[in-house]
Amino acid sequence: MIRFKIFGAGSIGNHLAHAARCLGWEVVVCDLDPAAIRRMRAEIYPARYGEWDEAIELHLVQDAPRGEFDIIAVGTPPDSHLPVALEAMRESPRAILVEKPLCPPDLNGVQELVDLARANRVSVFTGYDHAVGKAAGVVEQVIRSNRLGTIQTLDVEFREHWGGIFAAHPWLSGPADSYLGYWRRGGGASGEHSHAVHLWQFFAHAAGAGRVMEVQATLDYIKDGKVNYDQICLMQLRTENGLMGRVVQDVVTRPARKWARIQGDLGFVEWQCGNPAGEDVVRVGVGDALEEQIFEKDRPDDFIQELQHLEQVLGAGSSAVSPLSLERGLEAMEVIAAAHESQDKGIRVRVGDFHG
Repeated sequence: MIRFKIFGAGSIGNHLAHAARCLGWEVVVCDLDPAAIRRMRAEIYPARYGEWDEAIELHLVQDAPRGEFDIIAVGTPPDSHLPVALEAMRESPRAILVEKPLCPPDLNGVQELVDLARANRVSVFTGYDHAVGKAAGVVEQVIRSNRLGTIQTLDVEFREHWGGIFAAHPWLSGPADSYLGYWRRGGGASGEHSHAVHLWQFFAHAAGAGRVMEVQATLDYIKDGKVNYDQICLMQLRTENGLMGRVVQDVVTRPARKWARIQGDLGFVEWQCGNPAGEDVVRVGVGDALEEQIFEKDRPDDFIQELQHLEQVLGAGSSAVSPLSLERGLEAMEVIAAAHESQDKGIRVRVGDFHG
């Protein structure tokens, strides 16, 4: 049985704890804030899943057990991800799962995490759960099958008003109350909806297009003396093998649009998430034929599939093939960092050569 420790009793911590219990894992959750622990037990978990699960252990961080876990998850705010992950490395787990985004755009501390993970042979994953969903897996298979011919362009959008986030976090009155209102802390559209740039890269790798090398971006920042975040992040990308495309991330669109399209010279494939609610949809058009597959799911399913993926990869003995690998999470953060630099300087930016 997998023994699972989660840092952070907030929304992600609840999702991961529930998913792990659905898989029969032993779960320990810890947090620095006693109020967060009380809220998880009395409010968040019962409201989402019907009742509290007495099998889940709750602790303050300083009182939590150490050194006896297969997987440790970091579900804290992004600006604490790397320090907490580095501390978790001292416990010698088999794997560490860091929630998205991996870190703030300054990338400070990433090299140390990469070096320690390699030296200690600890697999590190990033929490881009959409990439291991069933629908995204079908899209990947279609791309790799060559049914679409030569891939010509790729677009991904995660456009969603973040009112839903605050509805799920009633203790927050708005973006100023958390990292969400500060892009330098990993918030804003560029950080919170970075699933889009990660999925773009996932599909680009499936097409054999290589890594993103150039970014031209336009960001719309909100600054009012309290917050400083991007509400819209538009990115034009080019890979090392020349594939061009577009990523759009925002926190203003209602209803939400989470969508991808991969266009080849023989056909296309589209991925659509949660529209209508409770469904992911894949559409494939080749010639005059149009195919559609619908995958019924709810939000807890995303996290169950994510943890199942970790089980499978660890059973295979390597995270190198995983779309959730540290390398893929870092690639996404490099693009986000380049996007902010592109907006600041008004130029096309070449993504740094750092890959660990």
